[in-house]
Amino acid sequence: MADAVRSRNTGGADEAARPHRIVIVGGGAGGLELATRLGDKLGRRGKAEITLIEKARAHLWKPLLHEIAAGSMDLGHHELDYLAQAHWHHFRYRTGEMIGLDRGQREVLVGPVIEENGTEVTPARGYPYDTLVLAVGSLTNDFGTPGVAEHAIALETPEQAARFHGRLVNACLRAQNQNAPLRPGQLQVAIIGAGATGVELAAELHKSTRDLVAFGLDRIDPDRDITLHLIEAAGRILPALPSRIATAATELLTGLGVKVYTSARVAAVVPNGVKLADGRIIDAELVVWAAGVKAPAFRLSLAGTQHNRAAARPGGASAVDTSVETAAAKTRRTAARALALSRLRFIGIVRPIQHRRQLDGQVGRSGFVRRRLFCAVDVCVALQNARIRAARLHQSCARHRGAPH
Repeated sequence: MADAVRSRNTGGADEAARPHRIVIVGGGAGGLELATRLGDKLGRRGKAEITLIEKARAHLWKPLLHEIAAGSMDLGHHELDYLAQAHWHHFRYRTGEMIGLDRGQREVLVGPVIEENGTEVTPARGYPYDTLVLAVGSLTNDFGTPGVAEHAIALETPEQAARFHGRLVNACLRAQNQNAPLRPGQLQVAIIGAGATGVELAAELHKSTRDLVAFGLDRIDPDRDITLHLIEAAGRILPALPSRIATAATELLTGLGVKVYTSARVAAVVPNGVKLADGRIIDAELVVWAAGVKAPAFRLSLAGTQHNRAAARPGGASAVDTSVETAAAKTRRTAARALALSRLRFIGIVRPIQHRRQLDGQVGRSGFVRRRLFCAVDVCVALQNARIRAARLHQSCARHRGAPH
């Protein structure tokens, strides 16, 4: 496989004179912001060649996918084209999915890109690097639960979120135009996993379904006909957050009419609902799987890399790589001095890339995405940024006065 995707690597004086090559695999929040900042700092001056490898053509901040799924956000207004971002910020975007790593030749192996009709867009190839950054993120982990792949939708990509929204609209149109009474489970949505994605999706769906019904679907009563089920295997929702936030979120959700199930392990996803380990059946027309993450399959097969124990076991969590130091020690030190990135704050693409929402008849909002259930967390981040700005202003005033303030 390595020979099949070997890049055109030239040696000699040309290679010695080539700028430092930084390859970033993965164009998510971390990878895209890193490529953008390195491009502005080094690529613009010709001090380094920055290449971003990503299989998607456009970026959408992943925490916004639940709003795409609910239909409260227009994907076209919020996604960022990788080619345009690369042009604006002096790095190279290359489409494709990483399938392997040749550490001996220091090349990232990328598979071919194939259109839906089978036409090859780009062939399999390799990209040489001096410094390699793996920012591939994680995938949804179904833990081998039967029926998930066939009957549930994960929210990993904008395409999956749009697919769920399409099915949601079709379900409402179907119920509006049928003469028979609603069958058990019709217009009911089961969300498996009560982490941040599941909780925010439940809150967003409560509002968006009522907005949808208000557009002439007068045969549907949202309070009577639409039911949201939030299912969590742990003892409470939002297990990764403090209990006070989980308690407040639970009260908000139950007040909205969302049925919350805790300590409820899913045994299987069936065609018309969810089967729990205790034998209960939750009827649902739509099922969303938002529980668990795992490392991409290729990450676990990279030779010479290390993983945490959770990633090493089948169906484990996201992998952590502590050993891919791809350049020689001197090159690493030189690159570290050249990069001069003492602290990168990966709290989403907030400053370089503004996420905005524009709904019909409403004013667009910028900055942090407003979260109904996590205002306390956003307030903490905003306060942290305010302290940083105040400290910088204090330093600037002190310099201008020539003495400490």
